[in-house]
Amino acid sequence: MQRFFPILFLVFTASLISVAHSQTRPARPSPAGWASTNPSSPVASGARLEKLADGFQFTEGPTSDDKGNIFFIDQPTDRILEYSTDGKVSTWMHPCGRSNGMCFDTNRNLITCADEMSQLWSITPDKKVTVLVKDFNGKLLNGPNDVWIRPDGGMYITDPYYKRDWWKQRGTQKEQDTEGVYYLTADRKTLTRVIGDFERPNGIIGTPDGKTLYASDIQAGKTFSYSIQDDGSLKDKKLFNHFGSDGMTIDSDGNIYTTSNGSVQICDKTGNLLDTIPVNGANCCFGGADGHLLFITARREIWGLKMKTHRVGPQ
Repeated sequence: MQRFFPILFLVFTASLISVAHSQTRPARPSPAGWASTNPSSPVASGARLEKLADGFQFTEGPTSDDKGNIFFIDQPTDRILEYSTDGKVSTWMHPCGRSNGMCFDTNRNLITCADEMSQLWSITPDKKVTVLVKDFNGKLLNGPNDVWIRPDGGMYITDPYYKRDWWKQRGTQKEQDTEGVYYLTADRKTLTRVIGDFERPNGIIGTPDGKTLYASDIQAGKTFSYSIQDDGSLKDKKLFNHFGSDGMTIDSDGNIYTTSNGSVQICDKTGNLLDTIPVNGANCCFGGADGHLLFITARREIWGLKMKTHRVGPQ
């Protein structure tokens, strides 16, 4: 047994060194107080990144109503929360079908990707639920993740497959043959798959004129733009940037905001990077009383940053 002592001693010594290094390694600095140094950035001059609240489990799906109040998800606790224009956080709905991506329609209904049963819901202001989509061709969707509503009421829905612990009633079997993007007609009668060549779709946003759609393939690390056709189909697929985004939003200048690689990226209409906000965001939207607040959901926290640009169209 003595021949193993030198080896054990070396292993023990290496472990001590590793522990010592881990104890002295500086913690990742907080992004609080970050300010842009780029004069071409849409971040407001002198604005600093501010933590608005914390203590959540995993925040997602922010969207703002017509007054600037922001609704977001704490998905593990199955809650839709509201961040009001006066800076207060409250629970708006619990349970909420394990909602994820959300968007308001023109009738002030909250459209949510209800992940628990892989459905798309419409929730009225008084919290009455209507199931808009429950399957595609008789088979369960993978798990609707994000939604954007074009001006005429047609909806684009991303449907990646992320196995969930709460899938008890629906089961965990993947029924669709791909992870796609779908279009639901404005009359809410017809669901069509409009993108079927992504590895894993996730974030989605469109221009307020309803002419251009941006959809992210998060697995491939790319976001693409498409020309939207009247019937909901998509043409002219073009690579927009090399960020595979979780949530996405757009501002009044047409800049696109993506969330990936532990930060929020801001790109102009051509895909050129304008700025990078160093917060580990999962999703973002514009809101606030004046529409200039960039609201970022970041796992256990929510963050805010004042912008020169403002909210436009469905977020």
